[in-house]
Amino acid sequence: MLVLVAPGQGAQTPGFLTPWLELPGAADRIAAWSDAIGLDLAHYGTKADADEIRDTAVAQPLLVAAGLLSAAALGDVAPGVVAGHSVGEFTAAAFAGVLDDEAALRLVRTRGLAMAEAAAITATGMSALLGGDPEVTVPHLEKLGLTAANVNGAGQIVAAGTLEQLAALEADKPEGVRRVVALKVAGAFHTHHMAPAVAKLEEAAKALSPAAPTTRYVSNKDGQAVTDGAEIVARLVGQVANPVRWDLCMETFQELGATALIEVCPGGTLTGIAKRALPGVATVALKTPDDLDAARTLIAEHAAV
Repeated sequence: MLVLVAPGQGAQTPGFLTPWLELPGAADRIAAWSDAIGLDLAHYGTKADADEIRDTAVAQPLLVAAGLLSAAALGDVAPGVVAGHSVGEFTAAAFAGVLDDEAALRLVRTRGLAMAEAAAITATGMSALLGGDPEVTVPHLEKLGLTAANVNGAGQIVAAGTLEQLAALEADKPEGVRRVVALKVAGAFHTHHMAPAVAKLEEAAKALSPAAPTTRYVSNKDGQAVTDGAEIVARLVGQVANPVRWDLCMETFQELGATALIEVCPGGTLTGIAKRALPGVATVALKTPDDLDAARTLIAEHAAV
């Protein structure tokens, strides 16, 4: 059984879209999406520097567009499950047919702008903790006023809060944590700091007509499969200010009998976690079009008929 997943913010790197735009029709598709959302995706994906694509309002639609473009390049795919990490949930909602590509990009453009505005209110950020036991780490974070914003599995937790709180974490690591690594994001996502963005996203979502998913969709909220399109959109909205439980998503993949996992562009982060948390599950990360053949082979061996 094949799982198709989409990465979240922080996966982007300067120029990562460049080789994908060389594929037939890709530049035209990106141009049409750019016009639809008022953002030059080709520029940001090929010429912008790391600071420019760190901007939340840019990074989020750029990541969703890259995920959709790379998935389309695979051709016909019949995954048993789709899911995305944080903003990758919008990519997954499009994979599942809940939203069409343009609707997903319009909504994520609103999300990125709203979260950037919320992040500007207070200087906040996110840091990954390497090592440690979640049962020890989470209470320690709470003591420092931080939130375990991403519980990613394989022992990986991402803390979020003010820059002062994150500095205190650097000086006072939980027992067993080897390193604290600042992430390439512009705010404390998936915490109460993002509450102002939720209302704006709720308003934008009212204009949507979500469809029931045609593929099993697993939610970041609790790792559960959701079968109602309106409920999926409601979860996309609320997830902005609530923790990502990727650990529970992976538990569900395992329970459903996952045998292979493909991570769309810019792949690497989620396949890295899966290699540690889902032993025996074959993985391919789409980083460049050179990875498409390996992914197609995996699809032929593991996709649903």
